[in-house]
Amino acid sequence: MQRSLLYAKLHNCTLTGSNLDYMGSISIDRALLDEVGIVPYEQVQIVNVNNGERLMSYVICAPPQSGLIELNGAAARLGMKGDRLIIMAYAQFSPEDLKHHQPKVVILGQENRIEAVHHYPHPLAPVEQETAEAQLV
Repeated sequence: MQRSLLYAKLHNCTLTGSNLDYMGSISIDRALLDEVGIVPYEQVQIVNVNNGERLMSYVICAPPQSGLIELNGAAARLGMKGDRLIIMAYAQFSPEDLKHHQPKVVILGQENRIEAVHHYPHPLAPVEQETAEAQLV
């Protein structure tokens, strides 16, 4: 059996713009993608913290170190410049893979610069108070 689990998360992103006339997707700074392990054209879930919108799209690269995160096409209507986003990617894992899996979470600060990098505990680890609190990031 395969299970779908979070494997990568960009947390506390700032939406830098939108482009209604582009055919679709979300543009993300290439350096951020490389850091978290998301590849171009990969499917991602985007959560807009400001308005509660959730959507699926695919990633295209913005220039590295630009800090750009931009909603394109129809998705451009689901956020405004300055909105806070969470961007998540999921993967399929076998029972054996689960024993070693730890989702990577990149926390962003001003201008979408990396503030911290975390790894959540693997899904089969016993849940302790510190573990539960760490997963709230």
